[in-house]
Amino acid sequence: MKKFDKEVYLKWYEDMLFWRKFEDKLAAVYIQQKVRGFLHLYNGQEAVAAGCLHAIDPTKDKMITSYRCHVHPIGLGVDPKRIMAELYGKGTGTSLGLGGSMHIFSKEHHFYGGHGIVGGQIALGAGLAFADKYFNREAVTLTFMGDGAVRQGAFHETMNMAMLWKLPVVFIVENNHYAMGTSVERTANHVDIWKLGLGYQMPCQPVDGMHPETVAEAVYEAVERARRGEGPTLLDIRTYRYRGHSMSDAQHYRTKEEVEEYKKQDPITNVLAVIKEKKYATDAELEAIDERVKERVAECEKFAEESPYPETHIMYDVVYDQENYPFLPSRL
Repeated sequence: MKKFDKEVYLKWYEDMLFWRKFEDKLAAVYIQQKVRGFLHLYNGQEAVAAGCLHAIDPTKDKMITSYRCHVHPIGLGVDPKRIMAELYGKGTGTSLGLGGSMHIFSKEHHFYGGHGIVGGQIALGAGLAFADKYFNREAVTLTFMGDGAVRQGAFHETMNMAMLWKLPVVFIVENNHYAMGTSVERTANHVDIWKLGLGYQMPCQPVDGMHPETVAEAVYEAVERARRGEGPTLLDIRTYRYRGHSMSDAQHYRTKEEVEEYKKQDPITNVLAVIKEKKYATDAELEAIDERVKERVAECEKFAEESPYPETHIMYDVVYDQENYPFLPSRL
């Protein structure tokens, strides 16, 4: 794994700042009803994605996650303009405007969703890992989920099979302490989610998710273990989301004081503190990064605003692979 040097910290800062501002813009246009449906934002959890991306080989390793899925594909190289266009429902989006916020997808960039069913991606992630092992591709799949998803039966079935078959998969719980509005304390008799791996004799551990360094170290160790053929790992990465579960969440289940306390551990602020302490960038250079981020977000918004909506026939053409499918009524 590459050292945490000046280049890495500056990349982390610019990437995480862009992810934050990109989603802040989404929140703003959502209020204007330019983005519809559900919108689940990642604010506060950026160190998890940044650390994971540093630890993997993006040319072959894969990611699959739940519906809080805008940041991961950007990190893997998907054009953020197309992601914003997808949320606008435009034809230039990653799924031709038909998927929306919860279903970002890019096989080209090894990002396999974006899944709206809670826990639905867990078994699929193991399936991707099974295929990689079967075809000797030496790739590892990072399978992300929230703390609420570990209460699904599919989680436990997948953990069992992953260990039985020694699949090259890393199960990552982005533990932001709340499953929608339900705290971890209310869903089980213990709060140490990582201990669920013990029952399967799976390597498992808690991880500080507010610093990309700690995430990168833990994920790299797990990825290398999987690449050596030693099987899966369960990581309980403790993070926090500053916004609600979705834009429609009134957040009555937590206090403003709690949120403000966690904001003191903001991952972007943590990285910026290291940059300043080690004098990796001057104030002018940091201002230039801020300006670049603003310009990129503005470009994404402009692209989404000006892109056309998909043609009506697209909704039908992408359902069936076979043309002139015999059981379809005449097309509208």
